[in-house]
Amino acid sequence: MTDLLSTDGAVLDLQGAFHVYDTTLRDGAQQEGLNLSVADKLAIARQLDALGVGYIEGGWPGANPKDTEFFRLARTELDLKNARLAAFGSTRRAGTAAADDPLVAALRESGARTVCLVAKSHDRHVELALRTTLAENLAMVRDTVAHLRAEGLQVFVDAEHFFDGYRRNRAYALDVLGAAYDAGAEVVALCDTNGGMLPAWVGEIVTDVVATTGGRVGIHCHNDTGCAVANTVAAVEAGATHVQGCINGYGERTGNADLITVVANLELKLGRPVLPPGSLREASRIAHAIAEVTNVPPASRQPYVGTSAFAHKAGLHASAIKVDPDLYQHLDPAAVGNDMRLLVSDMAGRASIELKGRELGFDLSVDSPEGKALVTRITDRVKVLESRGYTFEAADASFELMLVEEVSGRRPAYVDVESWRVITESRPGADALSEATVKLNAGGSRIVVTGEGNGPVNALDQALRSAIGQVHPEVARFQLIDYKVRILDQGHGTDAITRVLIETTDGESTWVTVGVGANVVEASWGALLDSVTFGLYRRGAGATGADGV
Repeated sequence: MTDLLSTDGAVLDLQGAFHVYDTTLRDGAQQEGLNLSVADKLAIARQLDALGVGYIEGGWPGANPKDTEFFRLARTELDLKNARLAAFGSTRRAGTAAADDPLVAALRESGARTVCLVAKSHDRHVELALRTTLAENLAMVRDTVAHLRAEGLQVFVDAEHFFDGYRRNRAYALDVLGAAYDAGAEVVALCDTNGGMLPAWVGEIVTDVVATTGGRVGIHCHNDTGCAVANTVAAVEAGATHVQGCINGYGERTGNADLITVVANLELKLGRPVLPPGSLREASRIAHAIAEVTNVPPASRQPYVGTSAFAHKAGLHASAIKVDPDLYQHLDPAAVGNDMRLLVSDMAGRASIELKGRELGFDLSVDSPEGKALVTRITDRVKVLESRGYTFEAADASFELMLVEEVSGRRPAYVDVESWRVITESRPGADALSEATVKLNAGGSRIVVTGEGNGPVNALDQALRSAIGQVHPEVARFQLIDYKVRILDQGHGTDAITRVLIETTDGESTWVTVGVGANVVEASWGALLDSVTFGLYRRGAGATGADGV
């Protein structure tokens, strides 16, 4: 058991006074399209431990070979500093003894010292899904909890479908909780399994359960009404001291309660420290790191940790933020490891441009006539370009290049492009092959390079970097990691204007550039050239034009 000091100096017991219980590795993994390997689960568990959660539910050993292997490897490969590993399972089968049930045995043998059992608390589910009697279901709960407690394990119970069961048959739902508590369960988590509850309903029911049972109550909410986080907070305010959820709101259907949002609300809004001091400052990094492992793109509008959570686009907002950031932000984004972002768009006013320039290291003060004229010129240029299809709110690198050009009077340039072309050849029975030829002048020399690729953009990328690499070899470090295409005026069909966003990395940082053209290849060329130019500019390479200067 881990004891830590809270912000007020009191001892914070991660497995005592309040439980933060993460179920990403089991319930979250049930999300459509999400498939975690054992290595993925181990990596995510380390990130969850770094966040400071009290419990990590690793999966269902015995029922799932992958989860069985996870618990086997966890014994030697996981060195948890904050969290305790929990194994998930079910009560014994009807008509058997808990000691003889193989799935209960798998829980005992998992190596986890905490077990979470799912138990039916809805009478209709007992009779139709379990196909047993209400009395036998109560015996299943009592026997399994008592058996595992006798084995020295900490036992939690998830009361499945509790809220729907309570509304149908309150007495029986409470009997299930009583059976769990009497047998030694430390916590019974009330589950909104179908996700249909609203906060006021949850608050009323939890209040009744706490008063009636006197036991420790937990909460497990799904998001089918969009209220999973609100329902969880309502349960805590009604007396629950154990919260379950998933990182990034992963889970079946519409997902589970987003655990980071729940914890941030409890700590930053209600003043209840539930994680180790300072842990929330790692929340954004950890949320995004886990998204990389799951290969599920992070939700930009995710509360607290999304890239858009503290992004400001409207000129009115920027004007106010220039005076005081708190005027349009509910808290300092640093509290959750996030950053304020100023988006440059056709909605931007001078304040947006000034603040964005400051963010990028440029002094665009409007205190002088010259500064005011410069900001006005940049603002007007942004609006003209966005009317033609460009977007700078996602393409900071392209905007910074334009900013440098406006401030210095010269755009960073490392080559003079003479021409480029792409040829795609397709033969029956064979894959199409693209070949790109790039002609440019750099370092006082004329360079002609041909590149091949599995598509015209790939071929252009290969040829451009190969040509520039003869003068600036550092471009070999640049790697295209994301590519997005948007057709802007779809009514024109194949003749529509196209916008391309390209994300590039040099292994140390990433940047996004934009290109717009009459076709996808032309738009891609503009974004590719900006990408290489910005990468060299950021690395401090000396600009060289055709004359080598």
